[in-house]
Amino acid sequence: MRRVLTRRRGEGLIPYLFLAPWLIGVLAFSAIPIFTSLYLSFTNYNFIGTPNWIGLRNYLTMFTDDPQYLQSLKVTFMYVFVAVPLELAFALGLALLLNRGIGGLGTYRSLYYIPSLIGGSVAIAILWRQVFGAEGIVNQTLGVFGFDMPSWIGTPGYAVWALILLKVWQFGSPMIIFLAGLKQIPSDFYEASSLDGAGRWKQFAHITLPMLTPILLFNAIMQMISSFQAFTPAYIISEGTGGPVNSTLFYTLYLYQNGFGNFQMGYASSMAWVLFIIIGVFTWLAFKASDRWVHYDN
Repeated sequence: MRRVLTRRRGEGLIPYLFLAPWLIGVLAFSAIPIFTSLYLSFTNYNFIGTPNWIGLRNYLTMFTDDPQYLQSLKVTFMYVFVAVPLELAFALGLALLLNRGIGGLGTYRSLYYIPSLIGGSVAIAILWRQVFGAEGIVNQTLGVFGFDMPSWIGTPGYAVWALILLKVWQFGSPMIIFLAGLKQIPSDFYEASSLDGAGRWKQFAHITLPMLTPILLFNAIMQMISSFQAFTPAYIISEGTGGPVNSTLFYTLYLYQNGFGNFQMGYASSMAWVLFIIIGVFTWLAFKASDRWVHYDN
């Protein structure tokens, strides 16, 4: 009897042994760093000495005595709320074209998905810097039509737009999801509306778009979160400076400059937590507002 009880008690530990690698990974690479950064956000820490507790001073400095921080917020908000709608509109438009039953759909789908795989890489950012340079292919093409454009990368009013276009170019992931959603819309709806005299635009406005709203919400939230966290394009294209004149100073780039450039890890940690709150608030607002425009089967 004792052997049976001992064996049963031992068997209860087996699932935890299988979960141990995952639990260790979560603790070592997620939970402990998260709570450590929360503690550091209330300190003055430069990697060398011990953290010095300063309370809310980092958070107060951000909003009252750091114009570069406010500039990084401005640039990031512009990037997110311009690039994401353009990307989703472009992705939806291509998904509608591919859904019309053209030949070689699998090939087109694969080709259009490639930018999402490589668009955030260092190599593409370097290529983008060349394409939008003073003598890049974009200016050469515009010059054929009589437009004399300055360097997109070197001009404050144009630099962020080069990054926005790079984001829009990474339309493959939301396009694939939109295409999957379009395949789920019953064709009976379109046939019935055609009998009632509805054209393509009315079918899109009253059938396609309402039934895609759950997928539109998902894509919008996912792309919004990734845009708030964008770092590599701004870092490579501006060579880590956020220039010209801080026009490409993304939030994450300024966080990196403070943490790993100025060794102000306490300040960088507080910036990270503010970004976490910003993303959380906008995600909550998106779900809250979805009750008014997202339509489900019921």
